[in-house]
Amino acid sequence: MKDAIVIIPTYNEIENIDAIIRAVLDRDEACDILVVDDNSPDLTAEKVKTLQKEFPERLFLLQRQNKTGLGTAYIEGFKWCLEKKYEYIFEMDADFSHNPDDLVKLYNACAKDGADVAIGSRYITGVNVVNWPMNRILLSYFASKYVRFITRMKIQDTTAGFICYKRKVLETIDLDMIKFVGYAFQIEMKFKAHLKGFKIVEVPVIFTDRAKGKSKMSGGIVSEAIFGVIYMKFKSLFHK
Repeated sequence: MKDAIVIIPTYNEIENIDAIIRAVLDRDEACDILVVDDNSPDLTAEKVKTLQKEFPERLFLLQRQNKTGLGTAYIEGFKWCLEKKYEYIFEMDADFSHNPDDLVKLYNACAKDGADVAIGSRYITGVNVVNWPMNRILLSYFASKYVRFITRMKIQDTTAGFICYKRKVLETIDLDMIKFVGYAFQIEMKFKAHLKGFKIVEVPVIFTDRAKGKSKMSGGIVSEAIFGVIYMKFKSLFHK
């Protein structure tokens, strides 16, 4: 996967960042990493800089001055990766909720099997979530059902954040017009790819809740998703 890169957005991930970087870069079929850090008070970025001495040509860092949301972190990361001519660009969390061993499955879905977008799906073969409380499983599961109903996308895990994009998808989507910055960002990106007619596939993965650090989920992020989906759908009806 020499033509691939994983974007890992971080905010206070000092407990996880060393291990997740090594887990990705020490693989036989490894890809590069771009960490996008939002000025973490716990000095996550400083740890990445130390690791860059060990992996000088494979580990990169974008430091942002403020915490402005997951969506903007990924947008900046996408633009950086497109400039560097990567063909396959991944989204992945820093907290091991996404298993680095599954990267090759997403890559193969795009590089070998013809997908334009490969989603690491928690719900394509049932509910594959470990260590989440039942209320959060139900929230996530029914949120995806709700998004499917509103948007008519044939995707089981519409809120997934473990994804491989071919570069042509990110080149075609107007990244500067992506509206949402939180939970709804993942939905909006899939919806834009869906509207453009790209081939989207779901690859079954097991999602494991973080063991270290704190979740960034909040009520505001959830409400953005609920109302944002309706906004996206209505907007699409008038911009065909």
